Amino acid sequence: MRNLVILGGGYGGIKVALGLLDKGLPEDVTLTIVDRNPYQSLKTEFYTIAAGTVADRDVRVDFPKDDRIQYVFAEVEKIDVENNQIVFQDIREVVSYDYLVVALGCEDNYHGIEGADRYTESVQTFSKARKAGLAVGNLKANGKVTIVGAGLSGIEVASEIRESREDLNIRLLDRGGSVLRAFDPRIQGYVADWFNKNDVEVLHHANVEYVEKDGVCNNGVCYVNDVTIWTAGVRPNRVVRELPFQKDQHEKIVVNDLFQVPEEPNVYVIGDCASSIHSPSAQLAGIQGEQTAAVLHCILRNKEPKQPKEIRLKGTLGSLGKNDGFGSMMKQPMTGIVPRLVKSGVLWLNKRH
Repeated sequence: MRNLVILGGGYGGIKVALGLLDKGLPEDVTLTIVDRNPYQSLKTEFYTIAAGTVADRDVRVDFPKDDRIQYVFAEVEKIDVENNQIVFQDIREVVSYDYLVVALGCEDNYHGIEGADRYTESVQTFSKARKAGLAVGNLKANGKVTIVGAGLSGIEVASEIRESREDLNIRLLDRGGSVLRAFDPRIQGYVADWFNKNDVEVLHHANVEYVEKDGVCNNGVCYVNDVTIWTAGVRPNRVVRELPFQKDQHEKIVVNDLFQVPEEPNVYVIGDCASSIHSPSAQLAGIQGEQTAAVLHCILRNKEPKQPKEIRLKGTLGSLGKNDGFGSMMKQPMTGIVPRLVKSGVLWLNKRH
């Protein structure tokens, strides 16, 4: 038997599995999905868990039930590429592979800032988002929350917390001169106006020097606050960073056009772990997962795979609470209720695989 192992049951990994199952697995191939949780978590919605506006069950779905899939629910310690094995933190069992898909996602990048890893909350995993939600939910009246980072994640966390708690004092630290620097100026202005109307303080040109238990020091000024949430950048999962493969300047693994590692063509890397001209996103991971499934469908049958089509992303969507939003769809900037409804529709589709 040949063993195909998928590390990570997120947007990319699950697309690989579903694509292979739809096309039919060869009888001599076993499919194993490895994930830290016994369910698929919808990471793009973790900001709602941090704000306490939805229940956990609303942002996770059951993994596919199929006799052809084996599941291992454990934390990966390392990938032993010399022996083609997966080693885990919490179980002694090892899983061997003939083909491996690495879709482990990302984790916070603290950029070496002292105290950031110890004294900030995170929205990068389900358990960390829960912890952040508990910290925010337990704040007393008029508590202070600082969100470090004004990219898409920081914007959604800040606006959702405002919708959840009108009493809280919310501060957003933005490294640039405008929020959402990668977006159209119209969107930047719309979001800035939303924050102004909803009493969310935004400090531009932020330079966080260190973080303490009860505050953040920025540009020589220390702001006392109760909860600090970090959304100021990500990096590939630690397990991926430790692999002995060529990486780009962002520590992502360089892959060929078939998503294979050139040094180990039986290893495929997708999503936040793979070097790409596109910014990391759930949409990108999903498309790469679908294309990798098509490649593997041929490889497993000893056929020459076709060159995947050029990836064209449909756009990016963000929320400002439950009834407002923004986004770029087909290269057109949009604001208001329409992009928010579209984002809800995408979530509905993702929950139904």
